[in-house]
Amino acid sequence: MSLRLAPAELEQVQAHLARAYPEEGCGVLVGRDEGERRVVERVVVFENQREDSRRNRYLISPEQLLVVEREARQEGLDVVGFFHSHPDHPAFPSAFDLEHAWPYYSSLIVSVADRQVGEARAWRLAPDRSRFEPETLEPTLAAAAPGPPEEPERS
Repeated sequence: MSLRLAPAELEQVQAHLARAYPEEGCGVLVGRDEGERRVVERVVVFENQREDSRRNRYLISPEQLLVVEREARQEGLDVVGFFHSHPDHPAFPSAFDLEHAWPYYSSLIVSVADRQVGEARAWRLAPDRSRFEPETLEPTLAAAAPGPPEEPERS
């Protein structure tokens, strides 16, 4: 299982979460599944809608999520996950994250301390909902420029 994100999208996530510090920042990952690989095509950042405990909890309103889901479907894409920060804590899911996670979706967690982003890690809820399983976070690389043609082998 892997989550593939272009460097520009990861930078957008990190910048948003650094700005939200010392509160949790959040957003949605839009893309598609390619077997065991999930490819993020774009990220949608949101302000934390939570009214209390914003330092260690976040909320994306149902209305916000519905808009993103509709837009994604129109583009032939899906909501494939969510991202949020852990201010002054590691990028590992908390007990609260586990309790409130939804099956299927990727969860990208980024550690932020003093407005500086730290480690980013991706997770998926196990089928039995007992734990998170790590996903490999892969950068999407731009297509390589064609190089000079290879010399044919000589026999």
